[in-house]
Amino acid sequence: MSKIKGSEILARTLKLMGIDTMFYIMGGPMLEVESGCIKQGIRAIDVRHEQAGAMMAHGWGRSTGKIAVCMGCSGPGSTNMITGVATAWGDAVPVLAIGGSAPLAATGGGQGVFQEVDQVALYRPITKWAERVTNIRRIPEMVATAIRQATQGRPGPVYLDMPGDIVYQEVDESEIAYPDPSRAMPAYRPYGDPAAIQEAVALLLQAERPIVLSGSGVLWSKAWEAFGSLVETAGIPFFTTPQGRGVLPDDHPLAFLHAKSTALREADLILSVATRSNYVNGHLKPPRFNADAKVVQVNIDPQEIGLTRACDVGIVGDAKAVLEQLLREGGSRLNPERYRAWVARLSKVNEEKAQKAEERLNTDQEPMHPLRLCKEVRDFLPRDAILVVDGQEILNYARQSIPTYYPGHRLNSGTFGTMGVGLPFGIGAKLAHPDKQVLVLHGDGSFGMSAMELDTARRFNIPVVVVISLNGGWTADPDGVKPGRDLGFSRYDLMAQALGCHGEYVERPEDIRPALERAFNSGLPAVVNVKTDPLARAATAKFASYST
Repeated sequence: MSKIKGSEILARTLKLMGIDTMFYIMGGPMLEVESGCIKQGIRAIDVRHEQAGAMMAHGWGRSTGKIAVCMGCSGPGSTNMITGVATAWGDAVPVLAIGGSAPLAATGGGQGVFQEVDQVALYRPITKWAERVTNIRRIPEMVATAIRQATQGRPGPVYLDMPGDIVYQEVDESEIAYPDPSRAMPAYRPYGDPAAIQEAVALLLQAERPIVLSGSGVLWSKAWEAFGSLVETAGIPFFTTPQGRGVLPDDHPLAFLHAKSTALREADLILSVATRSNYVNGHLKPPRFNADAKVVQVNIDPQEIGLTRACDVGIVGDAKAVLEQLLREGGSRLNPERYRAWVARLSKVNEEKAQKAEERLNTDQEPMHPLRLCKEVRDFLPRDAILVVDGQEILNYARQSIPTYYPGHRLNSGTFGTMGVGLPFGIGAKLAHPDKQVLVLHGDGSFGMSAMELDTARRFNIPVVVVISLNGGWTADPDGVKPGRDLGFSRYDLMAQALGCHGEYVERPEDIRPALERAFNSGLPAVVNVKTDPLARAATAKFASYST
């Protein structure tokens, strides 16, 4: 009877369960696993830091709606993935992290085994599921469970711990039972309670100033068509969280990005769909939201219903399923005429603020204002480009000034606020969509955290373009009092060239577009290093007043 190692069982199971992309750094005891994955035809991208590998898996998942794997060796290789996995936890993104670990037979009792640390304990607070394989025969079952946990219900990361002696152990191949993917991964969409659907529609028909607030769950549910049908059939203005942008185009007739604050303050009904109540949306509470507004919450996670604000109707279910239920229940009673005055009100506010914001975007000052950089990026990119934004100041400016038109085409760090995600997210997105332009708009501080992933992009011929807002530090500092702020105006473009990438340095606004054209035409990973005003933050509050 032929023998098979734990490493090969793991690789075969990953392939069988639909894993086609992984990100890793070589190291024991995972070397044979990594080789086995490559033999199985899994695309393996070896990165320069395991944290970035987890972030690439995150970016790939956000761009495809599927799960990817990140992998690290025992000890520091596995602990290095933690921040990336925690970011996926904060953003509700399915990532399967697999870490090698010290041998089971030698751990415990304080023996000081090489790279021994309780990795499962470290991962449990930041994953939906974290377990250690202690029996080689259970590898297929536990891989299937991990993937199911990551992708079913509200998505999220999971962790599987692989001790060295389990990886290298051999058993008779006949003893291994591989899962049937069609049974291990059941496809289902939980529908909402019909009575709650009826109540929600009744509130919609009573409202005069309703809004829909949607989150990333609409994208994971692939519910954009149902979302668009409900919004357009009923004529309801909609707003998305930063993670949910692209569910409908930002220039949709019912999208009023510059009137968001007005809408939240004045709405008499809030239909919250597949988004969490947290600091990003003000917990659905006053003063940001109307205290007297009725609230209808739709979420696949029952713990989210009424979490920070009591709701009038709570519907537990899949976003697409529930949206379709609302459409069927509302039928011909949903009529855009009902809310025409409300839409006209928001349209007027939006137009006035958008005009003022556009004036600010057109500044020709030097050093360049980051808003002018955002405008040049906005005007250059095609509608189907994928934009990744990473940083502090540049993230805030880009959020208000650069639109998104397609689902899965806007990536940034969410509630965990992780910096350094930009280039890794961009690499993951470009691997997922090699036919799309992928542009990463980075702050210079955040770029430095993952800058060596330019080498990864070059080695694997991944032509992602990075545009850096080079303001010489972690954020603008008009008062000159922030400790540790200054980084200097480093020539990251020369660093890119040294790594075999395309690099350009820009100081004038009119030079940005030609530089972007050359960067994308180079066919190489590229850095366009744009010097921006380190004192620009002084104007941020004024711009925000125009844009929210």
